[in-house]
Amino acid sequence: MLTHTSPKQHPHDDAPDTAEAFRRLAALPAGPERDALRDEIVEAWLPMADRLAGRFRSRGESLDDLRQVAALGLVKAVDRYDPELGNAFESYAVPTITGEIKRHFRDHMWTLHVPRRVQDLRNRVRFASQDLSQTISGRRPTVAEIAEHAKLSEEDVKTGLEALESFTALSLDAELPGSEDGYSLSDALGSPDPALDTVVDREAVKDGLAALPERERAILYMRFFSDMTQSRIAEELGISQMHVSRLISRCCGRVREQVMRDVA
Repeated sequence: MLTHTSPKQHPHDDAPDTAEAFRRLAALPAGPERDALRDEIVEAWLPMADRLAGRFRSRGESLDDLRQVAALGLVKAVDRYDPELGNAFESYAVPTITGEIKRHFRDHMWTLHVPRRVQDLRNRVRFASQDLSQTISGRRPTVAEIAEHAKLSEEDVKTGLEALESFTALSLDAELPGSEDGYSLSDALGSPDPALDTVVDREAVKDGLAALPERERAILYMRFFSDMTQSRIAEELGISQMHVSRLISRCCGRVREQVMRDVA
């Protein structure tokens, strides 16, 4: 049976004394006996893992999930701990479990994937802001003050401040702050502007139109910009309607070929 030691040897009063168990574990070959002893050690240290998980309970993740992550970190610590190095298991397990929990937040809790550097900046900015808030009253710390306290550039602080607001995403159906008429985020989103296609088309045909003779350009302008009928154009220029139709078809064909050559 594993026993509990005095608080003089461990920071936690109820920390189990597993030094001998770890020495036995290191000497045992793989098999049922070793697995049973390993499970016994893990179970003995689970209360400590639960306490570490509880430190992160206010960060948007359920405590049960955090306990599972902490237990996974504990198992990794038990498997990797080497009693021959002379360090107490607790001094190795605490940072291992805490690191596993922090990795969980970094890899699974962000709505969008954020580079690790930005996540680290977010944490440094958050901690610096909390420290400064205790000494500065009546206002929030400035970017320059945070940068000096955290030993970061002001640009990095701005990046970290933006990341503070990016941990989770709002639903598009969420009502905008201060809105009294049910105006939601989705109402503020833009939509594709069909006029953009017109802009692209105009730019594409510009060179081809410029290369046409002046009379052909005038005919196309009257037909497509002044909305004149072919018969009116014919009367305006003193030519037949059939001739106007052929000229429009020929000009459009030349411009189309020019555009296709440019695309290719």
